[in-house]
Amino acid sequence: MFRNAFRSRSARAALLVVLLAATAWVAHAGGPLVHRPIATPQPAPIDVTAVPVVSQSAPRVEVAFVLDTTGSMSGLIDGAKQKIWSIANQLASGNPTPEVRMALVGYRDRGDDYVTRVHDLTDDIDAVYANLQAYSAGGGGDTPESVNQALHEAVNRLAWSSGDDVYRVIFLVGDAPPHLDYPDDVGFERSVRLARQRGIVVNTVQCGTMGHTTEIWQQIARVGGGTYAAIRQDGGMLAMATPMDEELAKLNRALSETVVPYGAAEERAELEAKRDRAAEAPPATVASRLGFLSKLGGRVNAGRADLVDAIASGATSLDDIAEPELPAELQALPAPAREAFVKEKLEARKQVQAKIDALSADRDTYVAAETARREASGEGDGFDAKVLESVRRQAASAGIVY
Repeated sequence: MFRNAFRSRSARAALLVVLLAATAWVAHAGGPLVHRPIATPQPAPIDVTAVPVVSQSAPRVEVAFVLDTTGSMSGLIDGAKQKIWSIANQLASGNPTPEVRMALVGYRDRGDDYVTRVHDLTDDIDAVYANLQAYSAGGGGDTPESVNQALHEAVNRLAWSSGDDVYRVIFLVGDAPPHLDYPDDVGFERSVRLARQRGIVVNTVQCGTMGHTTEIWQQIARVGGGTYAAIRQDGGMLAMATPMDEELAKLNRALSETVVPYGAAEERAELEAKRDRAAEAPPATVASRLGFLSKLGGRVNAGRADLVDAIASGATSLDDIAEPELPAELQALPAPAREAFVKEKLEARKQVQAKIDALSADRDTYVAAETARREASGEGDGFDAKVLESVRRQAASAGIVY
């Protein structure tokens, strides 16, 4: 019992020594110990419109082009139609190879044919190409345009992905400033701040030299964590033909012979339209498209696969497809002959694709060298060059290096 009492007194004595030492240290430090909670800065409240969010795991580049489509922008729109596959191909050249999703938001002004025309983010770059081909420059005539509404819809209506390994970016491209006199508009400052809260970079590309646009475009880029670039009114995009383009165009024709559309009538029509648009495109556009698809592992088109790719990937089998969804040429065959037909198409495709992969790699090397030469000589100041310059600077934050 005495031993226990001694231990208890010893423990109390030791505790007293610790407390006295702590008190002395506090006094030496300049005052009594007071709990002060750390204040966490709170962002300014913003009304957030519900926006769809897509979860994903692979590295990804998501680009929304917000384009002024009024009459004065005809040169840039025509150039973009020729260059969109080139831009997509270079976006897919990052390390590691990212998935690429694109969106288009065309805008004009109130009183024109439309105020905005929105095409959501998609990995179907064939569809993006088709949508861009449908754009034409028109309307306008007065200086301000509905920039505010276009930015608001780009931030709130598009299905941006979540995650840290996504490079999310808006390119605002136009020559005229926003209307500041529409009382029911959501101001560009609010949309840009909300974009930054959601991890979306906002870059601006000014076509022409309108002074008031310069001031606002620079402000948007600064608040949006992005870059500002000024280019010629017509977009300044230079054609780039390579020695590989004609041969790649021939290989594309051979590849198109292996396409087997399937599904409902509208799905078959969509696949046939993609095949036909690719066949009709200029050789440089075809070559860029094939280079992009090669980086996806060699596919005949972007978006929904044709029957050959769908079976090769394991996404479906002939047994899973209803008879009316098969093409007529397969419906007329017995089951064993159907299997042989698809196998024959797949083998032919593999042979063509191997040549495409090798030639596309050579073309990428050529394009990289020519791009570097143009930049060094001051020629790389067009819209496509400015887009890729910004991407190289910014995508590393998502772990993608160019």
